Amino acid sequence: MSRRVILDTDTAGDDAMAILLAASADSLDLEALTMVAGNVEFEQEVENAKHTLGVADATDVPVYEGARTPLVKDHEHAEQVHGEGGLGGELRPETDVESAEGHGANAIVERARESPGEISLVCIGPLTNVALALRLEPELNELLDEVFVMGGAVNTLGNDTPSAEFNFWVDPDAAKVVVDELDVTLVDWGLTLRDGTFGADTLEEIDAMDTDYAEFFTTIMERAREFAVEQYGEETTSQPDSLTVASALHPDLITESAEYHVDVDERGGMTRGYSLVDELGVTDGEPNARVVESVDADRFEAMFLDMLRHGDPERSL
Repeated sequence: MSRRVILDTDTAGDDAMAILLAASADSLDLEALTMVAGNVEFEQEVENAKHTLGVADATDVPVYEGARTPLVKDHEHAEQVHGEGGLGGELRPETDVESAEGHGANAIVERARESPGEISLVCIGPLTNVALALRLEPELNELLDEVFVMGGAVNTLGNDTPSAEFNFWVDPDAAKVVVDELDVTLVDWGLTLRDGTFGADTLEEIDAMDTDYAEFFTTIMERAREFAVEQYGEETTSQPDSLTVASALHPDLITESAEYHVDVDERGGMTRGYSLVDELGVTDGEPNARVVESVDADRFEAMFLDMLRHGDPERSL
């Protein structure tokens, strides 16, 4: 049976590729997208998501508009990374696709209640919608199958501040609630750098592909590739959101993981969004999250390239 998934997203470039991966995999049934404030202006995120579903020929997937702001704090967008509008800078889609009726948090709760134990939640943006869903349904953890979260920086530098990864920084109050109340599998920024980043040779291979999906990738990753050169001195692209979807799609992609106590600093200031992961067991906190420590990077890259080349990420599996 196909894994039934709701994808919670703040659609910019890496989110768009994750949507494409989820929509093109035969063994995954993409039930809905729920939109959350994060990478770019909310209305543009919604249009980006709808456009990406069109690229994937998956316009039957409903798009629910969710939280337009974090629970408590203000945040800044990440257009310096993803380009103006979030899809590389050149692409600013305007679709005529209607959003589904209802709030994203309600959609999560309603679908979980309708099919207890059958829906997996894959979160690739800030966790505002999920925290709101928990307030609507305190038993959400028992109703969901699994919860995968792209977020945090496990004992490594963040990608938004030295102490925080972007999704946790945007809404640390929500992240704190979610890791405390749900059984989360965490895919963090450090793992992405190790196992979910493509180098120049892979990018050259993608640039040489003559497919619609590869052309879409090249367009929406243009600014991210420039940003990588500016930040790290080399042309790379990190794909944290696709890595998270791939890990949910094929759990055997995960080669090493462990249970740790995880907490999030919801305070303002220099440590806003810091993800405490007690790998050494020095606190009195009980393990409450599964942290992915390594994945099969070669296999992930093969899945991604098969998606771009053949429209099927599971072709070589």
